[in-house]
Amino acid sequence: MMQELIDHCRDCPRRALAAGEVLLHEGQRSGQLFVLVEGMLEVYRGTVEIVVVDESGAVFGEMSVLLDRPHTASVRAAGPAVVHVVDDAEAFLASRPGLTLPIARLIARRLDNVTTYLVDLKRQFQDRADHLGMVDEVLESLSHEQGESFLAADELPPEPSPEPWR
Repeated sequence: MMQELIDHCRDCPRRALAAGEVLLHEGQRSGQLFVLVEGMLEVYRGTVEIVVVDESGAVFGEMSVLLDRPHTASVRAAGPAVVHVVDDAEAFLASRPGLTLPIARLIARRLDNVTTYLVDLKRQFQDRADHLGMVDEVLESLSHEQGESFLAADELPPEPSPEPWR
């Protein structure tokens, strides 16, 4: 999967990053996708480090592009690093349907890891009567989130009556 992303980005420009240089800023939109060629990148949300990534082919910025919203985290170089830069990420992904499955698998793996962690939290705090006991409710809410554009069938407006042809 990772090599597949590198292969698709072969013709994309490269950007060298110095240690500490910020690649993505949480809360901003760039419309860009980045694929790590070499080095190590740190992912932060606020002041909390989420993960350090050093695997060639790792992708950054895909959530912002796919959800059409600002970046949910900041990414900075832990040391010298090189990334491929995809400027119009949405068009890039749309023109390469072969990337759909690998990126879906990447996102599914991340979701599985987070869900596994949340289930562990639920087990740890299920008998608590304080705010930590709400983990169950939070999990329930997150697991049924369908996005802003989703409407259940019974929430849809009635279909208009067909007009006779004139």
